[in-house]
Amino acid sequence: MKPVTEVLLVDDNPGDTDLTAELLRRNGRLVHIHSVSDGVAAMAFLRREGKFARALTPHLILLDLNMPRKNGWDVLADVKSDGALRMITVVVFTTSQATSDIARCNALGANSYVSKPGNLTEYASAVATIGNYWFDVACMERQEGP
Repeated sequence: MKPVTEVLLVDDNPGDTDLTAELLRRNGRLVHIHSVSDGVAAMAFLRREGKFARALTPHLILLDLNMPRKNGWDVLADVKSDGALRMITVVVFTTSQATSDIARCNALGANSYVSKPGNLTEYASAVATIGNYWFDVACMERQEGP
């Protein structure tokens, strides 16, 4: 039996978050989806601060870049420079297709960069591909306990 995969969605668009969560749960996968709407909340979740004191460390973060309070580049830099967090798989999932954004995220240590398609069919396909790869093909490092 496959273990439960903890996923943190970091995106300020609730429609994208709801759709992405629904699509990741397909195919009978054992996933717990957590979501926050900005980078400040993402870091509080990851560091188990305040209302997130009992949060489990995610195995996978899907990270938007353009968010209020703290953007995705800053979250990515914080995660990948923190010894306790850097093993978390981070997939940048954002609307930007700019070469400079992709290069910057790669330099900061993103595990993958996926542009959000503009239509529903392609969006569903992109999320399915992310799920298929990271849940079924790739081997992600897993920490035990909090």
